Amino acid sequence: MKRYVFILFLFFSFSGFAQTINNYKYVVVPEKFPFLKTANLYGLNDLAKFLIEQKGFTPYFDNAELPADLANNKCKALNLEVIERKTMFTTNLTLLLKDCQGNILFKSKEGKSREKEYKASYNFALRDAFTSLDSLNYVAMATPTTLPVAQQTPVQQTPVAIAPAKAEVIVAEGTLYAQPITNGFQLINTAPKVVLTLLTTTVQDYFIAKNETAHGIAFKRNGEWFFEYYQNNKLITEKLLIKF
Repeated sequence: MKRYVFILFLFFSFSGFAQTINNYKYVVVPEKFPFLKTANLYGLNDLAKFLIEQKGFTPYFDNAELPADLANNKCKALNLEVIERKTMFTTNLTLLLKDCQGNILFKSKEGKSREKEYKASYNFALRDAFTSLDSLNYVAMATPTTLPVAQQTPVQQTPVAIAPAKAEVIVAEGTLYAQPITNGFQLINTAPKVVLTLLTTTVQDYFIAKNETAHGIAFKRNGEWFFEYYQNNKLITEKLLIKF
């Protein structure tokens, strides 16, 4: 009986906690994490801003110009913190979301990575920690727009069927490593050399992509990444191996 009551307590506590998170739209991300020597070292702060935005929040760096409603009331935002637990062979990072009074409203699991290279290890550990946010089912705050009834009358349109284009499929050589940049990622090889630039869109796992010779799109399908572009009026689909 005591165990049953305890489980119910945890369930209702978590539900109330998730509701508290849903009361916030903005998240302030620090330009520098205290466990790193310089601002945005390894692109980690850019990555944190990117990941929190992917969860539906509207993030701002702590040194950026804020929208008027947030600038006038900093308590409208959550503050993102990342803490590191040092061990010999593993990078361990934990994500915290705090209110303006310093109360912890969310604490992630400890993200871990055993990668030997610092940049990859910190990136993978942070991404692992951010997966804890998936369980919150956060819904971005929005102001609904109501149109006059006369403007809501649906317009009948005749659908146009367009057959998908046939493409020549090639497989790119080697693994590409994703490095966060403003508005997206740059993919680098082991040289290291920038091979492809990905710019974010409003669709998840769908990027505007370009390299030195081609402009196209990059997208994820069935767990695999592809870069599609036209070359001499012929559609090329290039299969990529990407590590984020």
